[in-house]
Amino acid sequence: MNILVTGGAGYIGSVVVEELAESRHEVVVYDDLSTGHREAVDPRAGLVIGNLHNSELLVHTLVENGVEAVIHMAASALVSESVLQPEKYYDNNVVAGEVLLQSMAKADVTKIVFSSTAAVYGEPGCQPILETDPLHPTNPYGETKLEFERKLEHYRLGNGINYASLRYFNAAGASKRCGEIHDPETHLIPLVLQAATGKIPHIDVFGVDYPTRDGTCVRDYVHVIDLARAHLLALEILDEKSDVYNLGCGGAGYTVREVIEAVREVTGLEIIERVVERRPGDPTALIASSEKIKNELGWEPEFQDLHTIIESAWAWIRQGYKSPSN
Repeated sequence: MNILVTGGAGYIGSVVVEELAESRHEVVVYDDLSTGHREAVDPRAGLVIGNLHNSELLVHTLVENGVEAVIHMAASALVSESVLQPEKYYDNNVVAGEVLLQSMAKADVTKIVFSSTAAVYGEPGCQPILETDPLHPTNPYGETKLEFERKLEHYRLGNGINYASLRYFNAAGASKRCGEIHDPETHLIPLVLQAATGKIPHIDVFGVDYPTRDGTCVRDYVHVIDLARAHLLALEILDEKSDVYNLGCGGAGYTVREVIEAVREVTGLEIIERVVERRPGDPTALIASSEKIKNELGWEPEFQDLHTIIESAWAWIRQGYKSPSN
């Protein structure tokens, strides 16, 4: 299949492109390289440098490459930034996303897999979280992702564009080529690894008074390769239907302090913790029920152990960031 991946030079996008290429799909990456990296793009894929607001370039790219499906991963994705700059998030995640849908309609492309987020649930009242649970995002990032999910349904009804919306929990780990490095870095595992290597002096622990087993927040971590493979499975349903799926490993999740201790065990290095105040809007726990995608699409995460996830990220760091992605 000929597939366009928006944001395919980013962290998750670059691994999705790798998996698509391994499965012999023809892939074109569409990315403005504002946060992604040219060198992270698999050499088997084409690269078009462009902004999602550029409808003319999008339509040309879709038609010229005979694109049959889109995997849409391009977005602004920092929760704290979204609170301070909501206009940026609505512009990049909603307005630009609708330009993509309009361009797909013009080019007669009727399949899309969307990179959504657990942030659409806000602060859920029970765990694990089901796809049918209430959607009450607590920040502009989650709001804009939910708004685009709603637009997908409108375009399904009005333009016949089928979609699969994949609600990610915490993507982590690395492939052999591509790993996680952002500027600024906000994700826990790479930050703890930075503290282990001395790149930063300590790791901040935001609150130790949550009603959890050690007082710190609980999160669900899923390996980026497992996440990428779910996109390939999602492509297979789009001839028949549209749907929404959670992507996480489930179980009991891991607390912040359990992640820090696991990094200590993997690296053998000292990590200094600094306890600071809670961040506004940080839910106590976010744990996915991924039974729906397992039962309906046969998705089964291969890298479920936290130590294995961290080991892959640590191996990528030790090779010297040969192919950094953002």
